[in-house]
Amino acid sequence: MSTSAVVILDFGSQYTQLIARRVRELRVYCEIHPCTLSLQEIRDLEPRALILSGGPASVFASGAPTVDAGVFELGIPVLGICYGMQLTVHLLGGEVEKATEREYGPASVEVVQSRGPFAPLAAGSSTDVWMSHGDRVARLPTEFEVLARTPNAPFAAIAHREREIFGLQFHPEVGHTPRGADMLQAFLLETAGCAADWTPENFVERSVVDIRRQIGEGHAVCGLSGGVDSAVAAMLVKQAIGDRLTCVFVDNGLLRKHEAEEVARTFRDRFHLNLVAVDASEEFLSALHEVVDPEQKRKIIGKVFVDVFQREAEKLSQKADFLVQGTLYPDVIESVSFKGPSAVIKSHHNVGGLPERMHLKLVEPLRLLFKDEVREVGAAMGMPRDVLWRQPFPGPGLAVRCPGQITREGLDVLRDADAILDQEIRAAGYYEKLWQSFCVLVPVRTVGVMGDERTYDQVIAIRAVESKDAMTADWARLPHELLARISSRIINEVRGCNRVCYDISTKPPSTIEWE
Repeated sequence: MSTSAVVILDFGSQYTQLIARRVRELRVYCEIHPCTLSLQEIRDLEPRALILSGGPASVFASGAPTVDAGVFELGIPVLGICYGMQLTVHLLGGEVEKATEREYGPASVEVVQSRGPFAPLAAGSSTDVWMSHGDRVARLPTEFEVLARTPNAPFAAIAHREREIFGLQFHPEVGHTPRGADMLQAFLLETAGCAADWTPENFVERSVVDIRRQIGEGHAVCGLSGGVDSAVAAMLVKQAIGDRLTCVFVDNGLLRKHEAEEVARTFRDRFHLNLVAVDASEEFLSALHEVVDPEQKRKIIGKVFVDVFQREAEKLSQKADFLVQGTLYPDVIESVSFKGPSAVIKSHHNVGGLPERMHLKLVEPLRLLFKDEVREVGAAMGMPRDVLWRQPFPGPGLAVRCPGQITREGLDVLRDADAILDQEIRAAGYYEKLWQSFCVLVPVRTVGVMGDERTYDQVIAIRAVESKDAMTADWARLPHELLARISSRIINEVRGCNRVCYDISTKPPSTIEWE
């Protein structure tokens, strides 16, 4: 952990990851931990500052999450946000009550004092914020004073008179609080004295040292998909141990058009990685024959991948001691979240189970990073933009874009349509503006007319979404002219397709992928 680390205690807020992202954007290193940590565990982390997140509970409700009040005696700055502020008040002798008028949405706060998080704002001025609370502070603890207020929340922001303990009833981490980043920066850099040293270059330097220390003289194997995460993880490990890393790329028969050749060319010829490319398409497609259930598809693909990967890794001339994975920080956060494991929406295809089956030790060089930080790290190592800004592609590949049975004929139709979409999206300058854009082969046939003849062919749905991290997503408002051109090309050029639709659903309630 950096000497300027900030610890964020999670009380179950939907915005906890967003707090971490905002802190990281200020180049300050932070970690999210569940609020159930003991005081000694928090002390052992040696944080420079502490942030208490929001949460859905009421502080006076039975079983409400809490924290040891000793955190306020650690001698470090503390910032409570929403529930975190109410808990601060509750633990230090103040009073919280049900608000007569709950506040959800935009509000304007009047600045009373320019101090702590409010140092960048002039007393007497007002600023827009985003509220989301049903309780409010009714009485401040002794030694606390007001920093800002609204007509409905007289204690919208508070501070201890002598110590660096602050509370904000609103959410500075959301975009709807325009000066929120300034408030967090004032708290972290000025009040807490954190150093803005969480840079991609420093991360690469530290990671290479850590990887060398972990692997020593051993050998490592990496399941390379061609995506951003596995590519950056592989390049970090290569920089640390050189040719003692071998990457295994498995063609599962569910890839996009010419993707297997492109991955081999990119990582073997451009990046000079030791790459073993395996064509296991027949094995995967045979296992998926007549399988319709989406969860069963994912589990079959995961199992076959593990079997193929293990078989190929055992053929290597140098036996691997370590397995490299592109695990990201959101996955780590989910595993330690105060709320516990989320409901399973769908299984994720990765190399789960391999470390135990092959007796390998895990190397996860990206486990502290968010997706945007992974791209920054890749750029710091000189990786090209076309690799780093590749849109996410699901582990199960086109299997989750072919609802119903998977056939070679259907996959060919989907690949051809998807290649046209990709060409047109890139030509129109939208590729990097979108989180994902892809085609789905809808498991229905419709009547059409081509050359005065009746057709009864496949339907292609286009999905294009905008998102920051895939937790939520909105459908992209692509120009009608672009959609018309894509539709015309797919219907005219892809044999077996006579209709194109555009998916205009958001996440939630829909998912980005169709399965």
